[in-house]
Amino acid sequence: MTLPSVESDVDMSVKPGTLTIGVFLGGCSRERPVSLESGRAVAEALRGLGHDVRPLDVRPGAVDADLVGGLDVVFLALHGAWGEDGQVQAKLDALGACYTFSGPEASRLAMDKVLAKARFSERGIPTPAFRVAARGDEAGLADAFDRLGPHLVTKPVCEGSSIGVSMVDSLEALRRAAENLWAQDERVLVERRVLGREFTVGVFGRLSLPTIEIRTPGGWYDYHFKYISDRTEYVFDHGLTTERETRVIEVALAAHEALGCRDLSRVDVMLPEEGEPQVLEVNTIPGFTSHSLIPKAAARAGIPFGRLCERLVAMARRRARRKS
Repeated sequence: MTLPSVESDVDMSVKPGTLTIGVFLGGCSRERPVSLESGRAVAEALRGLGHDVRPLDVRPGAVDADLVGGLDVVFLALHGAWGEDGQVQAKLDALGACYTFSGPEASRLAMDKVLAKARFSERGIPTPAFRVAARGDEAGLADAFDRLGPHLVTKPVCEGSSIGVSMVDSLEALRRAAENLWAQDERVLVERRVLGREFTVGVFGRLSLPTIEIRTPGGWYDYHFKYISDRTEYVFDHGLTTERETRVIEVALAAHEALGCRDLSRVDVMLPEEGEPQVLEVNTIPGFTSHSLIPKAAARAGIPFGRLCERLVAMARRRARRKS
């Protein structure tokens, strides 16, 4: 499938040596190790292109006027709670700082899977049927199993990187998975499991990057297969018809827009053998590690890793200039 060029959609006016770029990494979420790896890769790539880069391992309370005062742009490489849920974005907005990726509201909606799925449903974007069970709601679990089962997925409402996700096929397994999640959160998301092929679509500016099919050697695309295993296959020549791939891209772009995302996101989609593609979630700060999908898709589109990072800085700067 021939995609529009992303080249014309992105302002490229970033000259080496003219900006001080702070890369926020680390944070305090369960995704801290991934964030550290992403942030270091971004910092190294931007520095390799001649930019003045300052990697900053930040925590809540550390982001203040003194920290951002000497920075022209903040590149957010934070994943998970606080870094990806809109809190740090709201703080940066209050400080008048220029930063990459989505703003506070889009980040908040995307991080909360229940809010995101509600928005998808409002906009007519296909997403797997779901229920939410509050802590200790055994009747709610039984109802979810009756209405959605027997093949289900349990998820924490506000986590990423497949942390805490379980595949269950019985009411007893559903109860065990819910108990594990309730130990850390008040709610558990119970979702009908879509049996089919898994794809991811990077939305860059207003256009899509090449579609990737994710294939794992048995099981599903969990944390191990995302960040550790070298056995996961990322397939561009996936054999979808033009019509089917176009529809996958359409629902991904619609999901990105429905949440109000900007700059770059990664939309995860399940494609059943028949029927509509189903949007699982939108990642507003996708990973930038050696195993991450957005850098792979960008490279396929002819955008090297460093240039991808540089373009995101350029997009943030263009937005700041328009505001001023």
